[in-house]
Amino acid sequence: MSTDFTPLLENAISSLVNDGKEPTVALIKGRLTSPVPMPIIISALQRWKKSGTVPKVEKVEAQKDSETRIAELEQQVKALTERLNALEQRVS
Repeated sequence: MSTDFTPLLENAISSLVNDGKEPTVALIKGRLTSPVPMPIIISALQRWKKSGTVPKVEKVEAQKDSETRIAELEQQVKALTERLNALEQRVS
């Protein structure tokens, strides 16, 4: 799963430029409508200063390994089984 921050950063930087201000990390952060991680803001600003455009910037969530996913699913199955047993006892 990934989150695309490009439109947020483009809007913030373009609004600053339209106001005649030189974009900085602090000014961009102040114009953002949603939270964006600081390293992503810094990276986008550096690239914008070099090329004049905001690059596609997205945060990709690390995928869990199979062992971790299986353990989480086993916990969910156990919890659901316990809930089902409790409901069956209530009905009878």
